[in-house]
Amino acid sequence: MRLAMWSGPRNLSTAMMYAFGNRADFAAWDEPFYGPYLRQTGLDHPMAEEIKASRPEDAEEVQASLLGPIPDGKAHVYHKHMCQHMIDGVPRDFMADCVNVFLLRHPARVVASFMKGYPQATAADIGFAKQAELFAHCEALGQSPVVIDSADIRANPEAALRDLCDRISLDWDPAVLAWPEGPKPFDGVWATHWYASVWGSTGFAGAEGPLPDLEGRAKQLAEDAMPFYELMTARAKN
Repeated sequence: MRLAMWSGPRNLSTAMMYAFGNRADFAAWDEPFYGPYLRQTGLDHPMAEEIKASRPEDAEEVQASLLGPIPDGKAHVYHKHMCQHMIDGVPRDFMADCVNVFLLRHPARVVASFMKGYPQATAADIGFAKQAELFAHCEALGQSPVVIDSADIRANPEAALRDLCDRISLDWDPAVLAWPEGPKPFDGVWATHWYASVWGSTGFAGAEGPLPDLEGRAKQLAEDAMPFYELMTARAKN
């Protein structure tokens, strides 16, 4: 199985990669298209030059690798994708050969977290519109993608992940509920900037508290993302 997990930033995406990467039958790949995305957009992300140097492939080469042999002789591979990386010029043909799952988080939480590390964030950077677009693309392929909310996973990791595995016809493995503390061999080079909190974890954190209070541009950014989030949460209930 090629399990493609689609989210924006700060969506529990790294913890989910650690969860599946902890299974003996899974390899993991962290944000495959990040290098091509930065080269095509010229965005000045934290560690941009290091990221581009570590990911020299063009987008077509990345796609070929996604469809190639699964690393390390594993039965399955987990692809942690960022929706916002799927700009014009980044191919999508590989999605037809993947089990595509969409991971959600409330926009206010995403914006509050992401802007701590990237204060100039825009709507395109947090990926909500692109996530809805990619879901529609999967439907056009004749797929019925699973949609999950990070809040449900944090509230009851075992129940949520058992349900996910059942819905994608994957055998349950309790290894997804805990992982070793510290960096992982499949982390992208950007991990030193973004992954400090998850490096200190050994499992999913508990349920989140009240939504953060946002002001100004951050508040507007979250409000603009809400229609796409609500569209996707409706899909999660199907």
